[in-house]
Amino acid sequence: MIDVSEKFNTLRYAMAEGFLFCGPETLQKVAEKSVPKGDVFEVARAAGITAAKRCSDMVVFCHPVPLDWVEVNFEIESEHIRVVARVRSVWKTGVEVEAITAVTGALLNAYDMLKPLDQEMSFGGVKVVKKKGGKGSFTDRFSAPVKTAVLVMSDSTNAGKRKDKSGLVIKKFLADQSVSVDCYEILPDDRDTISSRLKKLADEEGFQLVFTTGGTGLGPRDITPEATLSVLDRTVPGIIEAIRKHGKDMTPYAMLSRGEAGVRGECVIINLPGSSKGALESMQALFPGLLHIYPMMKGKGHGNRKDKTDG
Repeated sequence: MIDVSEKFNTLRYAMAEGFLFCGPETLQKVAEKSVPKGDVFEVARAAGITAAKRCSDMVVFCHPVPLDWVEVNFEIESEHIRVVARVRSVWKTGVEVEAITAVTGALLNAYDMLKPLDQEMSFGGVKVVKKKGGKGSFTDRFSAPVKTAVLVMSDSTNAGKRKDKSGLVIKKFLADQSVSVDCYEILPDDRDTISSRLKKLADEEGFQLVFTTGGTGLGPRDITPEATLSVLDRTVPGIIEAIRKHGKDMTPYAMLSRGEAGVRGECVIINLPGSSKGALESMQALFPGLLHIYPMMKGKGHGNRKDKTDG
């Protein structure tokens, strides 16, 4: 199985369809509910729902997804019965395989009930019609990359006694995002130095996004949150809540981070933990949804979101 532990939950949706091809007399018996084995649609619907719920038992690499909703419907057309399945779940992976499994389960049971009546019957055309959810549904596009800075807060690293790891992890992660890292610096754990540099990046150098790493714990020199709060115009608590929630799912120590986040002018400033693992998990929690803050700051709201689902 693929490791999805780093992912966060989003609303997932998938719609699939398939077709049962049979003769007009068979279609009529189905419509009239006069098939000897019973109501084809009711049995096939129950079978389809059950198949979706048992998908991971049959498909080797599928995760056991906690399904929130499964719906199976039927349409009688001129030469076939169309089966449509819709599935929703709030989880880490998509549900398109669950949807096509629901369709397949419904088709198999309908075929079994009708095979004594129609020797020429067949089924096929099973496919995913629509799917939504996951990181791809929360991606904003920009005409130019977001100008970004990465600041490492550490006395020992600034003095050359230790190599930076967390800042480099952040830079590597950002290489796949719609940003341009134009500044990477290592600063001492000094409140005035940190606050002064943050002000200059936001006010004079035109940076739109600044990540700091380090100085968010409870050590005597951990003052990054205080330095950050002193320069922010507005805080955005949800950013840090998302970081801590995602981190807490990995380790209880995440609750001890005191990071802050907010906006100064048109610049977003976010404190991340100093450990490379904590920094990476924080970035995984934030992207790609974080970048939606920029159209919001321009008054565009959520009008361009792509995370809506049908059904």
